[in-house]
Amino acid sequence: MIETVTIARGPYRAELITLGAALRVLEVPDRSGVPANVVLGFAALDDYRGPPRFYGAVTGRYANRIAGARFTLDGVEHRIAANDGANSLHSGPMGLDQQLWEVVARSADTVTFRHVSPAGHNGFPGTLTVEARYAIEADGLAITLTATTDAATVINLTHHAYFNLAGEASGADILDHVLRISSSRTTPVGPGLIPTGGFAEVSGTPFDFRVPQRVGARIDADDAQLRLGRGYDHNFVIDGAPRCVATLFDPASGRVLDLHSGEPGLQFYSGNHLAGGTPGTSGRIYAARDGLCLEPQKFPDSPNQPGFPSTRLDPGEVYRHDIAFRFRTAANVEEAFG
Repeated sequence: MIETVTIARGPYRAELITLGAALRVLEVPDRSGVPANVVLGFAALDDYRGPPRFYGAVTGRYANRIAGARFTLDGVEHRIAANDGANSLHSGPMGLDQQLWEVVARSADTVTFRHVSPAGHNGFPGTLTVEARYAIEADGLAITLTATTDAATVINLTHHAYFNLAGEASGADILDHVLRISSSRTTPVGPGLIPTGGFAEVSGTPFDFRVPQRVGARIDADDAQLRLGRGYDHNFVIDGAPRCVATLFDPASGRVLDLHSGEPGLQFYSGNHLAGGTPGTSGRIYAARDGLCLEPQKFPDSPNQPGFPSTRLDPGEVYRHDIAFRFRTAANVEEAFG
């Protein structure tokens, strides 16, 4: 049975569910102080068990794609579950997003979920114990993802919230949102959105968000990478390790999201495949690009790409990924991006 947990502090309120340790509702005030839910989700809890949209879920064991649904670790090939053609997406069917997590601690403004993924689940080695801690803080929501293993494995956990800062119930899409990403390179992809293993400079391309840009300004440009993703669905290489890796601004509501993470990559997905399906939290059917994802993580297909950062986790080590969704308001683009 899927259970809900609500945490709140000041003007912020979050509703979470035990399936996928998912964030279902996040209420944030606009520039007039009026709160609205800024994340997409399903109206009915049971719909989270359907064909996964990954709304607000903790995704893993390995977020994003692994080519051919296989990788080699210490000379042993591991064949994992494919669910995206021949590839694995977010670890295949029944990944962490489709597992019931246990609530192991909670207070008025924090909750911690735990799940134990048995060795061999979907083909991954090692028994993985994962915790997801959500905390409402003075300026938003902080998430801490940790994991340990009893055998060498690969891991890449992220949070898969779909944001619409105008409000989930607003009926607006995200094309007029303004985005800045601290990245001068991407990891370009081939068929199946699998990285080629190389790097591409963003300068002079629709992927240059170092200066704030409207999400919709270049989304349909004549660009081979955009055609492959039907919009943005690409990993951005974060320059250095800035605390704030991306900033998103909705001019209509004045809401600003500053995304904090120490991971080397950020998957920007512009919600290209959202159209149709089951009703969202407000009861309406979402259209394409009604929400966007900013998923801090390690790089897709890293276990098969020796030039990418390692995703290996060994016994005795603790994997930790700290994510923060910090909110504020601004009167205009200049104020939002300083």
